[in-house]
Amino acid sequence: MPRSPHQGEISGLGFVDARPIRIIWQDGVITRIENIAAPPPADFWIAPPLFDLQINGYGGVDFQQDHLTLPELLTATRALRADGCTRFLLTLITDEWSALTARLRYLRSLRSQSVELQASIAGWHIEGPFLSAEPGFAGAHSPKLMCDPGPEHILELRTITGSDPVLLTVAPERPGVLKAIELAVAHGMKVSLGHTNAPGEIIREAVRTGASAFTHLGNGCPRELDRHDNILWRVFETPELTVGLIPDQIHVSPALFRLMHREMPSRIYYTTDAMSAAGMPAGRYKLGKMEVEVGTDQVVRRPGTQLFAGSALRPIDGVFRAARMLNCSWRETWARFSGKPASFMSLPHGLEVGQSADFCTLKVVGDDHLIEFQTHTSASPVQTT
Repeated sequence: MPRSPHQGEISGLGFVDARPIRIIWQDGVITRIENIAAPPPADFWIAPPLFDLQINGYGGVDFQQDHLTLPELLTATRALRADGCTRFLLTLITDEWSALTARLRYLRSLRSQSVELQASIAGWHIEGPFLSAEPGFAGAHSPKLMCDPGPEHILELRTITGSDPVLLTVAPERPGVLKAIELAVAHGMKVSLGHTNAPGEIIREAVRTGASAFTHLGNGCPRELDRHDNILWRVFETPELTVGLIPDQIHVSPALFRLMHREMPSRIYYTTDAMSAAGMPAGRYKLGKMEVEVGTDQVVRRPGTQLFAGSALRPIDGVFRAARMLNCSWRETWARFSGKPASFMSLPHGLEVGQSADFCTLKVVGDDHLIEFQTHTSASPVQTT
């Protein structure tokens, strides 16, 4: 049966247990998954698509700009899909509250105009403006635009987003944030801590009020930290937090990356924290009101400084860079970039009958040498990277 977005079948090795399987779909929905006797090629794998909780832009398109067009948003979404990620949380960063909420309303309106976007944009990640203004902890966010939250902010977010999944990143040391966490969770939002220098007791209080994650640990903090007491150690000692990492070998050094996995093996998910330069050549790009520079090393910096400003990482590259840092199979790191973030957001994931026929196929030699890669979704034809 030929493959198409709407009907077809494919055979390969299931990435979880290397079991030979055949997936059959009709009208864009998986109708059967069956074991097969004849083994497929030993290097041909089928895996669920990737899911990213933090996408600020992609493929040359900045989500922080006003008046983003529908074609631009589709271009970014398709580029992201071609790189393995079929669903994501569109992320908006610190700005004046009225500007941020106007942008959110507008983007939600754009999504409503496209079935393809509705399938891809799973929800919204609001990163700021309730963050630390301390140097280093503010990261690329403007301290001048930081503010303390009130109940009206949280209620407005829920009014704009309706029943959509929402992830809200906050610094719990700011006045009013602990009450905001409680209110946000009561209204069905997930709350993550980040860009914070909160003491351990404040972090524990934030967890008691409903915070359940930490945004890109190792990023959004100064280059130099107190060796006795710092935000890394405090998060290590807070087992209730699910922890996001950027697996680009840049934001977190390979040695620290390995240490984090030994300390928190079941708590980690991956994200790109991608901005408009992701999937693009070296050059200058926009991140909201900022111009940033991307070198051939794929590091995104404010021009003339060593300060990071998001990443240019492609999701598929993140999986294999993580595997190389950990000296493990890509199949282990893949789960942290697919099922783990989706499960955290209480969204369906994996390859199951009744779900959309969305999957990736890979040819991989050894544990981490990617030869060929394709993304298939029910929203579009097979795409190759």
